[in-house]
Amino acid sequence: MAAPAVVFVSPAPLPRPSTVTEHRRATLRGLDSCRSMPELRQYHSRLIRLGLSEDNDSVGRLIKFLALHPSGDLPYALHLLGLLPRPDPFVFNTLLCALPSPAESLLLYSDMLLRSAPNSFTFPSLLKPISAGRDIDAGRQVHAHVLKLGFHPDVFSQNNLIRFYFSCGLAVDARRVFDTMARTDVVSWTTMISGLSKLGSVDEARELFDGMPERNSVSWNAMIAGYVQCGRFKNAFELFDRMRTEGIELDKFVAASMLAACSRMGALEQGEWIHGHIERMGIELDPKLGTTIIDMYCKCGCLDEAFKVFRGLSCRGLSSWNCMIGGLAMHGHGKEAVKLFDEMMKEGVIPDDITLLNVLSACAHAGLVSEGRRYFNYMVGEFRIEPKMEHFGCMVDLLGRAGLLDEAKQVIQEMPMDADAGVLGALLGACKIHGNVDLGEEIGRRVIELDPLNSGRYVLLANLFASVGRWDDAAQVRRLMNDRGVNKEPGCSTIEMGGVVSEFIAGGKSHPQAREIYAMVDEMLERIKSEGYAPDTRGVLHDMDEEEKENPLYYHSEKLAIAFGLLNTRTGDTIRITKNLRVCRDCHAASKLVSKVFDREIIVRDRNRFHRFKGGECSCRDYW
Repeated sequence: MAAPAVVFVSPAPLPRPSTVTEHRRATLRGLDSCRSMPELRQYHSRLIRLGLSEDNDSVGRLIKFLALHPSGDLPYALHLLGLLPRPDPFVFNTLLCALPSPAESLLLYSDMLLRSAPNSFTFPSLLKPISAGRDIDAGRQVHAHVLKLGFHPDVFSQNNLIRFYFSCGLAVDARRVFDTMARTDVVSWTTMISGLSKLGSVDEARELFDGMPERNSVSWNAMIAGYVQCGRFKNAFELFDRMRTEGIELDKFVAASMLAACSRMGALEQGEWIHGHIERMGIELDPKLGTTIIDMYCKCGCLDEAFKVFRGLSCRGLSSWNCMIGGLAMHGHGKEAVKLFDEMMKEGVIPDDITLLNVLSACAHAGLVSEGRRYFNYMVGEFRIEPKMEHFGCMVDLLGRAGLLDEAKQVIQEMPMDADAGVLGALLGACKIHGNVDLGEEIGRRVIELDPLNSGRYVLLANLFASVGRWDDAAQVRRLMNDRGVNKEPGCSTIEMGGVVSEFIAGGKSHPQAREIYAMVDEMLERIKSEGYAPDTRGVLHDMDEEEKENPLYYHSEKLAIAFGLLNTRTGDTIRITKNLRVCRDCHAASKLVSKVFDREIIVRDRNRFHRFKGGECSCRDYW
């Protein structure tokens, strides 16, 4: 067989000098707008033909795409770095931003010290993966190099050192960096404030905030968000009012923080004002901010408004669907939540574990047992989602509320992990509802040992004993609680009126209208007794006369809040209340009758769900 003929191909002639520059510019422009790896390889080939394979600017653009673009190729980028004879700091800094682990970043930094020199962008790039990995030793080494190489006056590097120390929970070290800075900027102060809030040191953060030489909207949001994250909503509202007084423009980040505070406090009027301001100022309603507004309306008891915002979103992300499904679940609209989930699936939105948790919660609150079983089975079989502890807790809650205690117990026994206090607590609550003292005692003692500092666990078990007259056992649980120094969480209800949030605790008399409020409570009780109200004393712990038991029940926090609402609203106005604990049976029965006798709609959000009282009925249908 004859050898194949050899064909010589002449290389394409090099472009003239005037066109080399034009080709280079066109290639670099193309690189900057590159969208895929095949496209990038073409541009790389052009750079080689143009003799630019060792040019830092040209190859640096290749490396930027390879390192930072979602469809890039990090090993390819590192390979190109190795081929550069004299890589500049820009190339190294780009790769330092992209490396996922502190060890890889330090290794590349060591290579940089041999082949180039750090600049002011190097240490922020290097600290990014180290902060994410919370590698204290690596971060301290970098800090030493910042000082050694003379970058300590650089504000950008120092700000990132502060951020690194806070990421590791080292507030003292972060403060030391801040205090020794030759020059600070608004980012330095804001980073300190944000870091101290995240660690719970909000009072120290507030001292810094008040001492800032200048503030921007980011600074205000850092302080407000810190208060919200720590549950200090009154402080958040006070600071927000001060911000408005000082004429600071409300941006979407401050709006989101304040909407979260409104959600937690049930401050509907404030939330409506913020929503209206967002619309008036034309602030972009992106999926995240839209979801925050939906959440606010759901948690303030305005489900119709929440749905209106949800339907009005031009782009609904998964979080928006999850929020709306969860809102329907909280309000006891189980069938509507399941229907919305089905709509979401038809639109091709892939659910996650939060979606299924909300669907299971909706089934639990509405007593949809067969639907709950079906969706729980779908999790693995249909959606490939492994159930977490919370999903098992929902199933136990669903079955337990329905009185299927043996099946609920079986779920716990067959879980692939040990049940936590939340899962066992759901079964304990079901035992209390259905009066199963034997199982309740077994589960209750396990829950207390798993969660020994939670007062609710002791109170629930003691109430279970008290409900069947086992006073000695109830007292023994109380003694155990006292011996461990566990204090019962006081009932607390809040109500917003005229943009002001008033707070009530059981038996509290600190409110300026206390005398009128207690008189209104007495009037309420007298009027509903004629409709058949009788105090439900089954939950009172102490072995005392019935008359003595009734008195503490009369002045629970939600009764005080309802009385305040009746005193300060017009006939026909809806009364909206938020409570930190689960509504007790007595207050639930009283609220139904108050809504009938006074012809008012009363919406109460407790720890678990919403209750909408109207005309003597509750939206939960006494299933809660």
